[in-house]
Amino acid sequence: MAITGIDHIQLAMPEGREKAAREFYDGLLGIPEVAKPAILKGRGGCWFEIGSVRIHLGVEQSFSPAKKAHPALLTDDLFALVRTLEAAGYAVTEDQPLEKYDRRFVNDPFGNRIELMQLK
Repeated sequence: MAITGIDHIQLAMPEGREKAAREFYDGLLGIPEVAKPAILKGRGGCWFEIGSVRIHLGVEQSFSPAKKAHPALLTDDLFALVRTLEAAGYAVTEDQPLEKYDRRFVNDPFGNRIELMQLK
């Protein structure tokens, strides 16, 4: 028995902020929104998926952003993505370098930490 992969990452968001989620995850990161199953639509939130990358944002009543825990997303053009995010008003920061990767951090519209990585 072994873990064979990750199906999705769930992040929390405040109620009623789906438009901001769509603008960030779909509009800026380029991860298209997909329809949630009918049984889950009444809970609010949004799902975004491209290939094997699946990020689900769920509404949390007493929302508090994930400031340390985070998904690390791979990109094929980190510096173009950084320019896009900064042009949209997001602060992008560096951290300690990792062997084989260029990487940066950005907070989504709700303060959740997102790591962006590109193989060198």
